[in-house]
Amino acid sequence: MGASVARAIRNFNLESRAEREISKMKPSSAPRHPSTRSLLREHMSNNPEIKGEISRKDNKLLSLLKDVYVDSKDPVSSLPANDAGSRPEPKEYRLPKGPHFDKNIVHIPKGKVSVVEALTLLNNHKLHPETWTAERIAQEYQLELQDVNSLLQYFVTFEVKLPEDRKAIPSK
Repeated sequence: MGASVARAIRNFNLESRAEREISKMKPSSAPRHPSTRSLLREHMSNNPEIKGEISRKDNKLLSLLKDVYVDSKDPVSSLPANDAGSRPEPKEYRLPKGPHFDKNIVHIPKGKVSVVEALTLLNNHKLHPETWTAERIAQEYQLELQDVNSLLQYFVTFEVKLPEDRKAIPSK
């Protein structure tokens, strides 16, 4: 209901408001700088024919302007055009490590890990940090060492912690 009221108010008397806006005086030219205003006034008083010359239309120039035809085309690039929609596939792949729930994953590009692999390597590092070091993870999953260090620093797996004084909820 509120939208219909707003629309009715917005469209109320639209034609007369538009006509009023169109019939307003057109904006005048930009104001002259004060330092040049006196010079222009003096020059116009000395040469009154300039004012008529400014407002007169030159038919010769208008006819020349009508003959002008501009046809613009983009320059042809010497580089071969690449299809913007498709990215080039990486050349090197590796087989996925561990159990994958999605059987459609046949190969993974080098330098990338799947979600399952990322969770696995984060959990392995958390449980056994002395054996699953950043260097070993980078070698095992064919990743950059800097990326592995960032992954281990900024991402953690979920961990459920229960207070020790609370009793566990018995299963039914």
